[in-house]
Amino acid sequence: MSTALLTPRLGLNSVADKALKTSARFWFVVVVIGQSLLAFTVASFYGLTAVRGDWQAWNKFMLHGYIAGRSLGNFAVALHVLSAAIVLLAGVIQLIPQVRNRFPAFHRWNGRIYMLTAFTLSLAGLYLHWFGESVGDLSVHLAGSLNALLIMLYAVIALRYAVARDFRTHRRWALRLFLVVSASWFFRVAFFLTLAVFKGPIGFDPKTFSGPFLTFMSFAQYLVPLAILELYLRARDRPGARRRIAMAAGLLVLTVVMGAGIVAVTMGVWVRQVRAAYDNRKSIDETLSSTITSRGIGAAVQQYHDLKAAVPATYNFDENELNNLGYQLIRDQKFKEAIRVFQLNIEAYPQSSNVYDSLGEAYLDDGNNPLAIANYRKSLQLNPHNRNAVETLQKLGAP
Repeated sequence: MSTALLTPRLGLNSVADKALKTSARFWFVVVVIGQSLLAFTVASFYGLTAVRGDWQAWNKFMLHGYIAGRSLGNFAVALHVLSAAIVLLAGVIQLIPQVRNRFPAFHRWNGRIYMLTAFTLSLAGLYLHWFGESVGDLSVHLAGSLNALLIMLYAVIALRYAVARDFRTHRRWALRLFLVVSASWFFRVAFFLTLAVFKGPIGFDPKTFSGPFLTFMSFAQYLVPLAILELYLRARDRPGARRRIAMAAGLLVLTVVMGAGIVAVTMGVWVRQVRAAYDNRKSIDETLSSTITSRGIGAAVQQYHDLKAAVPATYNFDENELNNLGYQLIRDQKFKEAIRVFQLNIEAYPQSSNVYDSLGEAYLDDGNNPLAIANYRKSLQLNPHNRNAVETLQKLGAP
């Protein structure tokens, strides 16, 4: 083969190798940023509220997060949250080559903690799926259970090759373990990006948290990353510059999309959780919930007005406080009380499309379709992009 033909091929291979390495590093940096944000959020919100003894606050962002008297279930939830925070940090540290090369002893001990915590996370997840009160239908529970089993299987295989000092194979299985452990993170990123793109839920019922989209996402959250990893490994290890360039381009696009999802979930949830973690105001949600249980909705409404007039800086009167309370009442089948709470929220936030949407849902659940239609229309008037209102009005025959 002439030098004239060989040189361009070598040049193309060099470019392809650099492109693939650069895209992989870019992906990893974005993942590290995203997972660090989630780890900080989990540690801040769930950690600080636990330290303050405010376990009820967990229900603001987690369905059935804390239930009084449910000792084993509450322990499983707490263990799941704690394990998630640890694996998020330990996982990204474990994959940093500089740490592995310069601090091998730390890398080994961090790996042991990572695998043990991943096992714990999986066991707690299995309990919550089949004996707890986790959301979703049978397909979601099956997908979550398969994810837990894969975590435990991959951890065992990765450890086996590490003990055998076959580090090349060990790293491959460590990457697979990292992806299946990160499944819930991938789910959050993709889920909130979808909500942002379609301006609301699509392909699932937000009340029951079930539907074809969630079934797909429950399996895709770890099967898709695993498939992409296998394509990457094949492109890296087999000859073919075009294959590497194509993989690099695809990985770059996926990383940009993932970055957009990180922004969406950060602005949609994580910022709110961090703010709530460092907000020392008392929760009006929890205060009124206790009053409703002991003295009824009328007393709770009066208490709301009295506290807002007397000590407005002491309690958190943000819009989401009453909205959270209203949806908790809906889940408890207390529709009349939920309607009154949402009405109270509308008095405080009359220009919010979201509170009219929530009141419409409460009326719908209570069987009052005319008032449900009226409130969904008002919500749509305030926010013409409210997809949920459009779809619900179509179902009710009132587009």
